[in-house]
Amino acid sequence: MKAAPNDAELADLARELSVKLLDHGLVMAAAESCTGGWIAKCCTDIAGSSAWFERGFVVYSYAAKREMLDVDSMILETGGAVSEAAAMQMAAGAVRESEADVSLAVTGIAGPAGGTAAKPVGLVWFAWSVDRTVSTERMIFRGDRDEVRRLTVAHALKGLARRL
Repeated sequence: MKAAPNDAELADLARELSVKLLDHGLVMAAAESCTGGWIAKCCTDIAGSSAWFERGFVVYSYAAKREMLDVDSMILETGGAVSEAAAMQMAAGAVRESEADVSLAVTGIAGPAGGTAAKPVGLVWFAWSVDRTVSTERMIFRGDRDEVRRLTVAHALKGLARRL
């Protein structure tokens, strides 16, 4: 597996995404659970990012996901926060609850604990909302907590850029 990206590589990915967003006249929002705002940090580290980055939602708890993004309680109770359905509703909610045109969402288990046989440490669900259509992807990353989170940030940024 590829090594986790360093800070400079994450900054490059955010800059590449910013160019695509600006070229398309789009503004984004991020809905983050396992990355705790790291995606928003990478985006807002870029001077002038307010032209293309609208806001970030850091939603670790079920309550935050429900209150800020209107994630359905039944989805959280039956499938858990680390699920395709939760990621989809997070991405859709990020657009609906903001002035953004597009969004990305991440929810996963960064570790070192919290994994199960069905949902191992390193499991991350991604969702991207573009043109009000949500697409998803499931990944399992290897590494420690920092590596899983770095790989998640990179994959989320690249995923949105690919979809624009």
